[in-house]
Amino acid sequence: MRSTLAGPRVLLRRLREVMAEPINAQERLDKIVVLIAANVVAEVCSVYILRADGVLELYATEGLNRDAVHKTSLKVGEGLVGLIAADARPLNLPNAQAHPAFAYRPETGEEAYNSFLGVPILRAGRTLGVLVVQNQSHRTYFEDEVEALQTTAMVIAEMVAAGELEAIVQQGTKLDLSRPMHFQGVALSDGVGLGHVVLHEPRVVVTNLIAEDAAAELERLERSINRLRISLDDLLNSGDFAQHGEHREVLEAYRMFAHDRGWIRKIEEAINNGLTAEAAVEKVQSDTRARMMRQTDPYLRERLHDLDDLAHRLIRELMGRQHGPVSESLPQDAVIVARNMGAAELLDYGRDRIRAIALEEGGPTSHVTIVARALGIAAVGLAENLVSLAESGDAVIVDGESGQIHLRPASDIENAYAEKVRFRARRQAQYRRLRNKPSITRDGVEVSLQLNAGLLVDLPAVSESGASGVGLFRTELQFMVASAFPRMSEQKDYYRQVLDAAGGRPVTFRTLDIGGDKVLPYLRAIQEENPAMGWRAIRFGLDRPGILRTQIRALLHAAAGRDLKIMFPMVTDVSEFHQAKAVLEREIKHLRRHGHQVPERMQLGVMIEVPSLLYQLDELFQAVDFASVGSNDLFQFFSAVDRGNTRVAGRFDTMSPAFLRALKHIVDKADSYRTPVTLCGEIAGRPLEAMALAALGYRSLSMSASALGPVKAMVRSLDLARLSARFLPRLDQPGGTGQLREFLRGFAQDNDTAL
Repeated sequence: MRSTLAGPRVLLRRLREVMAEPINAQERLDKIVVLIAANVVAEVCSVYILRADGVLELYATEGLNRDAVHKTSLKVGEGLVGLIAADARPLNLPNAQAHPAFAYRPETGEEAYNSFLGVPILRAGRTLGVLVVQNQSHRTYFEDEVEALQTTAMVIAEMVAAGELEAIVQQGTKLDLSRPMHFQGVALSDGVGLGHVVLHEPRVVVTNLIAEDAAAELERLERSINRLRISLDDLLNSGDFAQHGEHREVLEAYRMFAHDRGWIRKIEEAINNGLTAEAAVEKVQSDTRARMMRQTDPYLRERLHDLDDLAHRLIRELMGRQHGPVSESLPQDAVIVARNMGAAELLDYGRDRIRAIALEEGGPTSHVTIVARALGIAAVGLAENLVSLAESGDAVIVDGESGQIHLRPASDIENAYAEKVRFRARRQAQYRRLRNKPSITRDGVEVSLQLNAGLLVDLPAVSESGASGVGLFRTELQFMVASAFPRMSEQKDYYRQVLDAAGGRPVTFRTLDIGGDKVLPYLRAIQEENPAMGWRAIRFGLDRPGILRTQIRALLHAAAGRDLKIMFPMVTDVSEFHQAKAVLEREIKHLRRHGHQVPERMQLGVMIEVPSLLYQLDELFQAVDFASVGSNDLFQFFSAVDRGNTRVAGRFDTMSPAFLRALKHIVDKADSYRTPVTLCGEIAGRPLEAMALAALGYRSLSMSASALGPVKAMVRSLDLARLSARFLPRLDQPGGTGQLREFLRGFAQDNDTAL
């Protein structure tokens, strides 16, 4: 027989009154269970709260033995309550004791009750506890009773999230919301950052949960959904998204969800049960997230991000908030947490307050990673579900060396990392003392150490680190952080500032390396099956000669009366270098014809990053003034391994004998033609790999500013002749990458080489 349900709206009204009473948390929880039991006409109502140790503790009950409160507990997955917490789904049973998961706790006195209804207490899809009602009679609870209990659970979730229940936590325990969490991501930028979470796009906190007028809330919902649909249609019809592409596909998915009647009907039902429109959206999305988080299908899990974003957009529409990042005063130790972000967005934050960035997406070659490295900010990417599980203000540690993130870390971990930061600071102080000392090995061989840069903020590091120059200046970063295509005058002023900041040291400018993953927001992107090997770098420049010509003219103006080094990226055939050189020679003739001063000395080179050039080295080194090995892309194409793909990126090593043989072939050929060659890339900045490069014959390496000190310390303590004599024969011996690394570590240890 059906209970005489008083109605969810009546229940919520009474709950609001209880929430307003000036009583402590335990008294409030005790009143809530009495209220729910009376409303649902249940003989029992109990609240279990999830602790940080994975145990569900009985926090309040009406109908069971009150002495069992704070004494009865079940692990997640144990008993019916534990099953609900594990699955994040309601459980509605007419005969609970017959269920195989039923776990009897004699201290509660629940053996007299048969029917059972339990719902998870959810917030942002995360289980914080379980709410249960029970009756002696054998019955199945009706759908509106389930809905009423779920709605009430949302109110309890906000009590937990607000920290109200912390006051009644037993000594030595913590609630799950404050549980330390560990994420294993991918290291993007070296360094360690300790600080507090700043969500790049903060979730709107819904504080008004209980509605006065359901009809008015339904009208608000309808108006907001219409505005949301119109805004999505406008975006899709705008020039930026008129063509096919990834961004358009995302917006199409948003529009599909925004017109989904099933999604909207669930929100309307939650409003009819007494929630405000924004609270209803949050409740439905929390339920959906809890279910989808347990899916193994990667496509469904990916759609969860789309639904999350759409729900947040709708809540912002309802509350009159602007969509997008909210500018707020940063704490002194901000750690930016985001699903993903652009390079320009990172630069919008105050650099002096940012300790690290942590991303759910992002890869080693993403724009924000490049800028983070340039700014010396620790960064970790591919940390799944980090945004949903982090709260603004949470303590967090980002380890850019190991790719680990510690959210709400335990004190021992925090202390260990604080010591690690102090140790790094001491090491950096030691490296700074080396900055004015020559980069010469123990046996007298000079290895020039240069800097990779791409922003003006990088340039002070040239003198601070003692670098001999800038081996790679990525000109595309100026374009990536701009809102419109930089004019020739803007480029000229920028390049002049770069040369001035370098203080007479050589700067090697790489022409625009855009395309592939480096898409400029103001240039229409084209869809490519494999953009890394598509229309990018010099291919783009030669097909768009106006853009290449403008950049070259700006560089020539900026370097008037000085030395200028320019190199062209991703050259696949020597003929491409000759075409690019012809563009430059025409620009020099144009400037001279109009009476402009040109650079005193010009040097032209190429990036060796496509394997086909390995079979054109004789022709290449006769044509160019210098060359730079782009080890990141060269290794990617050499091994057919996408560095941004975590499934394969870790399976291949730059210290493989095959790749090292290719690098040795390049430097041997360059030496035979007396053509200077520099190696730029991540391996140049790691002391162990830099040891190998020096043994191969490389006498010029270019790296990030933070890597220069450790590499210089290694060079100055290295006996290069002894290393080369023992290392080179091993390249042709059977054995894998691990053996070469093991040999280098052993050599360093035996010969006091600093690693």
